[in-house]
Amino acid sequence: KHQRGEKALAIADNNGNFLAPVIVKPVNKHDNTLFLDSVYNLLEMADALQLSIEHSYITFDSAFDSELNRATLRYHRFYPMIKPNPRNTKDPVKLEKMFEGFDEEIYKERFTVERCFAWQHVYRKLVIRYEKLQVTYLGFRHLAYSMINFRSVFAPF
Repeated sequence: KHQRGEKALAIADNNGNFLAPVIVKPVNKHDNTLFLDSVYNLLEMADALQLSIEHSYITFDSAFDSELNRATLRYHRFYPMIKPNPRNTKDPVKLEKMFEGFDEEIYKERFTVERCFAWQHVYRKLVIRYEKLQVTYLGFRHLAYSMINFRSVFAPF
């Protein structure tokens, strides 16, 4: 069956701010095809905003579990916290080796990032896609992310 739609990957921090512009690909592409562009967008945005993000933990779910992704993050001085994908591994020794450098406590903070992505569903234009052009839809997505960032920066305490 022909799949319609698109995948989007944006990078957010633990405070609920979107840091990197969203990358969009067709829905029939794997998540890994979005990874490199997203990391480079994050580095460009941090450079433009003069943010020091080196030596920060960066978490991804198990769809991004590959040694290439971990090596890319280490090369850019991040601490990768990617949940290992067991891939039908039953051997306890191999499973223990997979989870060797994985810190469950740090990964538990990922819910704050997932909450950011849930906030975008407040905007009806993003929940039900009315626009036919991808550029228009992407513009509304950027507007929603800007409004989410604005709300988290200027929220009353």
